[in-house]
Amino acid sequence: MTYVSNDPDNTYVNDPAWWPFLVWTRAYSNAAVVASVVVVYDWALTFGQEFELVWKQRLSLINLLFISVRYVGILYAIISFLGNFFYSFQTWTPVVVNAMLAVIMTTRIYAMFQQSKPILIFLIVALLASTIASGVMLGIGNIGISGKEFVLSGYHICLVQIDTYRMNLNHEMVIPIAIWEILAFLLAVWIVILRFYEMRQTRSGSTIGDCFTMLIKSHAWYFLAFAAVACFNIGDLAPGLRHSTTVADDIYAGALRIARVLQMFVLGPRLILSIREYHSKLVTRSDGGINMTAIAFQALRHRSTSSDMELDTIQSTNPV
Repeated sequence: MTYVSNDPDNTYVNDPAWWPFLVWTRAYSNAAVVASVVVVYDWALTFGQEFELVWKQRLSLINLLFISVRYVGILYAIISFLGNFFYSFQTWTPVVVNAMLAVIMTTRIYAMFQQSKPILIFLIVALLASTIASGVMLGIGNIGISGKEFVLSGYHICLVQIDTYRMNLNHEMVIPIAIWEILAFLLAVWIVILRFYEMRQTRSGSTIGDCFTMLIKSHAWYFLAFAAVACFNIGDLAPGLRHSTTVADDIYAGALRIARVLQMFVLGPRLILSIREYHSKLVTRSDGGINMTAIAFQALRHRSTSSDMELDTIQSTNPV
């Protein structure tokens, strides 16, 4: 039986038909707990590296992006416990964070292509196009939405009222980002294959090979996580999944939530930590007197009174 209270802000429902939805909600909340634990655990696990490789370094754009992604992730994890009360923050965070991670990825690819200006322009134009398209789709998808508190069999739940068209846009907004990610990954794979081919021809540069292997490995894990998120989002457009409250749907929704957090807030920051840790070890080994081809990611700072942009570049020197 359903009845409406005298309070215009709440709708009290006591109907067994809603019980599967309550089970689904609890399972989704459990996935939020798992995702939050993963983010906090990864932060605690890598904080020593973060302090040495980021906090103790000179302030730069890359450092600011890393700190923003890392601590927005912790805030996102905490807010996820509050359900839909911070709906706008939870909705817009993936677009903003993916844009910041794309800037980090752009600097890596720009460095791998030895600071090729055409590649940089192409990446920036593609990134702007994908980010603007995703932002517009998300903005249209959330115009005029409203939330209302329901009390379902004693459980207080805030539900967002949104039509099917707008809900589709909220899932489809990942498509422009996915196009950029695919382009970036293909460029990274292409330059790595090209560099390895050149090394086979010259029979030199083993350390260069190690560096590019590390770069593509971290990029590949990140790309796989993003691909999983994109596939989950697109798959969620299926009416059979969207309107289902079965156990399979519980698992699907939970997997999407966990994969999204892993991609943005675990593997995303590791794009920076991995290369800086590699550079730190390389410097340590070089200081120890080992003859090697030195590859270092250096700061290329544009002299400007308004900004100080750091780009990671590759510098190679001949063995001593």
